[in-house]
Amino acid sequence: MQAEPQAFDRVLSSMCTEPHPAARKAAERFLATNPGDPGTYPTISALEDDAVSLLGEITELPEPAGYVASGGTEANIQAVRIARERADSRRPNVVMPESGHFSFQKAADILGVELRIVPTDDDHRADLEAINSSVDDETAMIVGVAGTTEYGRVDPIPALGEIAKDVGALFHVDAAWGGFVLPFTDYEWTFADAPIDTMTIDPHKVGQAAVPAGGLLARSSELLDELAVDTPYLESTSQATLSGTRSGAGVASAAAAMETLWPTGYREEYHRSQRNAAWLAEALEKRGYEVVDPTLPLVAARLPRSTFDALRAKGWRISRTATGELRVVCMPHVTREMLASFVADLDRLEVRASVPVVSDD
Repeated sequence: MQAEPQAFDRVLSSMCTEPHPAARKAAERFLATNPGDPGTYPTISALEDDAVSLLGEITELPEPAGYVASGGTEANIQAVRIARERADSRRPNVVMPESGHFSFQKAADILGVELRIVPTDDDHRADLEAINSSVDDETAMIVGVAGTTEYGRVDPIPALGEIAKDVGALFHVDAAWGGFVLPFTDYEWTFADAPIDTMTIDPHKVGQAAVPAGGLLARSSELLDELAVDTPYLESTSQATLSGTRSGAGVASAAAAMETLWPTGYREEYHRSQRNAAWLAEALEKRGYEVVDPTLPLVAARLPRSTFDALRAKGWRISRTATGELRVVCMPHVTREMLASFVADLDRLEVRASVPVVSDD
């Protein structure tokens, strides 16, 4: 029997979502193309240029350099690779808050750099004093996060950029999830607001492109040159991507999604998702749960482990933070009706748990 993908009607903790119809169609059309060989597949190569240009518009980067990666992990690894190649030190280090994505641990292992993980402040954001005390002459990169995976927090991006500038390090912003909602908030986070050198921003998250479609942006093509290797048997002379052969589906899907939704569709989706997050946070607070204020469309709340496990047993696809809170990401597929159904199940579980067990003895 042919397997079918699961529905999204109970998926509450994923940072990926159902692709927009235009993105889905584009992905299907370009499945057999390879943007890693632009001489053979010039159409998909041109679409990748369009996608990078749109990502530059979203992040206010006037002359963007970059490419459509497999996801945030690849983009973060590549950003660390750029920093390592530009570093003068034999043992370069990367400094990031503990809210940074685990992909930086992979990057450190692969590239042989020291990763210095710094505690966050009481609001789960990068602690500037802690960052300052951790950098030194061998710091090759400082990482800031614009939309953390656990609490949806935005680090003080301009201030972190100034610290990086002062020590001669590159500044990388991981906006893999937050990049498509932050343009509609008051946070200062774009290339225009801070001395950002590289950025991760993923169309296959809130951008509603098909998986895989990540994004790596660089302030200048010179930074991407640090990644380039010769490609003698291809018509193109060099290649800066981490993977060679790549599916054109992700590239075409990303371009189609952004062309369709930027900026109006994304703005409307952000406001709807943020209202949903506020509704859920209020509903959980009214029921006595400790809730982390959702500054972006992500709600974290402390539920008993038994309640969490029971909700998963009912089919809710939920996950927890490192310290055990439930995390609900209000992605485009998450509706108010889904959240109301989730809260109703939570109520039923709590009522059942509060009923005393009567012994037969």
